[in-house]
Amino acid sequence: MGSSGRRIPFVYSDRLTGYDMGPQHPLKPVRLRMTFELLSEYGVFEHEAAVIVEPEPAAEEDVLQAHRPDYVDAVRPLGNDKTVPDARRYGFGPGDNPLFPGIFEASLLYTGASVTAAREVADGADIAFNISGGLHHALRDRASGFCIFNDPAIAVHSLLHKFKRIAYIDIDAHHGDGVQYAFHDRNDVLTISIHESGQSLFPGTGFAEDIGLGDGIGYSVNLPVAPFTGDEIWLRVFEEIVPPLVESYGPEVIVAQLGADGHFDDPLTHLNLTTAAWLEAVKTILGFGSPVVALGGGGYNLSSVTRMWTLAYATMLGVELSDQIPDRYAQQYGIRRLRDAISPVISASQQRYARDAADETIRTIRRLVFPIHGICP
Repeated sequence: MGSSGRRIPFVYSDRLTGYDMGPQHPLKPVRLRMTFELLSEYGVFEHEAAVIVEPEPAAEEDVLQAHRPDYVDAVRPLGNDKTVPDARRYGFGPGDNPLFPGIFEASLLYTGASVTAAREVADGADIAFNISGGLHHALRDRASGFCIFNDPAIAVHSLLHKFKRIAYIDIDAHHGDGVQYAFHDRNDVLTISIHESGQSLFPGTGFAEDIGLGDGIGYSVNLPVAPFTGDEIWLRVFEEIVPPLVESYGPEVIVAQLGADGHFDDPLTHLNLTTAAWLEAVKTILGFGSPVVALGGGGYNLSSVTRMWTLAYATMLGVELSDQIPDRYAQQYGIRRLRDAISPVISASQQRYARDAADETIRTIRRLVFPIHGICP
């Protein structure tokens, strides 16, 4: 990493914080600016491979690759008229997906940022990172889980114009349901999602037995883990399943959803990951040797998400950062250390439950999926 001639775009603009569902909503757009500021304070953008790329809004033809025309037509006026009668039909309303002024334009911009990252990689960049992307729950005809347009699926569609085999790897604590459903009947996209079980967390899907349909059987891979799963068990599931599948599949490019909400401080999930285990998974993804389109995703504790995405981009560049947060940033935000100084306390019973659930997930994937890919179970 860090060799001369590499180009690792960071797709960012302050305009991306316009995707704002309100002060009471858990998705805080300030996390994007905080990540950018922390990287800037560390001097990361001075690295020879780092380049800041301004996103362009997605074209509607890009969006229509993953969404129905009637849904796109319905979203267009919603931010300007909150009395649109079809809003609830398309998943909008109080709660997860409230309307806000400029919702259509803001959604096109974060989606366009992911398309921009995909184009950077298609044009020869080793890695491109769009922290505003990774909104993986949106379905073809409705908003879901804070997500209006499914930018990961749209990015994959844009890459399919050049690449024949794509792996989508999702380490968000929530199941990447919208992306799986977009490609679950085809074998030119391998989707892998490691997430807290749908038995305890939205969207209630992504069980290990769900392996795709038709030509896509064996190409949708779900790795559910139990609540309170910690670093060691989570990493064991990831490392025992993901590398063999990716190496067998041989993707020409990887789209990685780097949701940070598996962290033990996250308020919406029940996993017990630290920055260390999460970053190990990121390093594994980067180490497969394929170009990577990296996207953000979940992360609802402002300290943990900004620190984790900062670590991720530094790792992409091959830069080792000090644990001591630069003074000006630390004073402004009250965040003092980059990596976790503590680990969560997990009871013996929680560990046993998590270990048993992990063992079952591993057994199921080895039995149902490995043979399809010619991997000895």
